[in-house]
Amino acid sequence: MESFIDFVISRGDDILESTIQHIIYVVTVLITSTVIAIATGIYVRTRPIAREVLLGTYAVFLTIPSLALFVLFIPLVGLGFWGPFIALTLYALLPIARNTVTGLAGVNPAIVESARGMGLSSRQRLWKIELPLAWPVIVTGIRVSTLLITGIAAIATLVAGGGLGDFIKSGLSRLGAPNSAEAVWTGTVFIVLLALVLDAVFILIRRASTSPGLR
Repeated sequence: MESFIDFVISRGDDILESTIQHIIYVVTVLITSTVIAIATGIYVRTRPIAREVLLGTYAVFLTIPSLALFVLFIPLVGLGFWGPFIALTLYALLPIARNTVTGLAGVNPAIVESARGMGLSSRQRLWKIELPLAWPVIVTGIRVSTLLITGIAAIATLVAGGGLGDFIKSGLSRLGAPNSAEAVWTGTVFIVLLALVLDAVFILIRRASTSPGLR
């Protein structure tokens, strides 16, 4: 334990840089996947066939082995940021889209009918009634995607993508050498800590952005 703490202290700048790279992956992927997943979830919510095709397609992305999907984009975008970014975005789509569809389907039809009776258009009903009521479920999907991609982003290091996975790769490549185990533990521990922090952030976001009656 003492050697691990000494290693973390001695590599503080590198850990900070790798953590920032990891956060950039997670944040940019979440923004992109959330926009795509919510938009497509809204579009297919009243179209059963399109809904099944969409969710089935997103589910297929999750069945592709992570390393294979990362490597798949090398011929298209080369090494570095963009391959992992695209792959992680594909992985993040299903939980958000599925929860968007589920949340919207769970809105009480009587409430929607009351809004229609008050003269609200379909777009107004969506933005003022349906999405706010479905929001807690949607945020849960975003939380799931956050934890998912925070872990998978460690593989980005294998295609020169950076992030906290660099420590894991460095340690495994020197296994048995001084500080190799500490490097692996550093990458692992800080990825777990980052996931916990991000999950806590989304708990706060959900609480702050949800009507008290829906908490």
